[in-house]
Amino acid sequence: MAIDLRPWLPFAALALVGSTAAAQVPPLGPGVERVATGPDGAPFNVGAADESAAMGRFAAYTMALAKRDYASAYAMLRLSFQAANPRLEWEMNLRKRAVLWADGTLRVLRVSWYADPAGQPPGLYAAFDFRGDRSDRTMHCGYVVVHRTAPDAEWTVVRTDTSEVPPELIEDGVPKADVLRQLPCYLGKGIATAF
Repeated sequence: MAIDLRPWLPFAALALVGSTAAAQVPPLGPGVERVATGPDGAPFNVGAADESAAMGRFAAYTMALAKRDYASAYAMLRLSFQAANPRLEWEMNLRKRAVLWADGTLRVLRVSWYADPAGQPPGLYAAFDFRGDRSDRTMHCGYVVVHRTAPDAEWTVVRTDTSEVPPELIEDGVPKADVLRQLPCYLGKGIATAF
């Protein structure tokens, strides 16, 4: 699997991105949609260091899954996520869907930021909506949400959802209308997944 660098500024060492290298990851490119909502519903500005570190965690997690390095990917999950998803069961479910994360190109389409959302542990959250297009014309899409409890804390993966769309259910690069309604995906402006 390759990461499409068009939405990101180019960088050479994506495979090396981890918690210690996250600060060196360049920001997402200008083509990526951004939304930032504070606890009062008002927009706020996200700092470049936060965006870089959150993107570093997202990239490290998706690259670990692409390499089938389940141990590393699982270690990036928040402890409460791990408690709700025992390691063997979590890994078995990923192995049953072996085509996900396997090849093709992954593009970040939007990142949504939430500061201290109601009903959730406090901190800063970033939800990365992505689309992956594989060489066999199959598409997968979904989101990965990362969380940081405090400015000096590590980012952890707190939620993820991914769907696969086979080529026969895609027209002109977009899933057919009846499929769109079922996807947990944001596919870009002008493509509604909830009718």
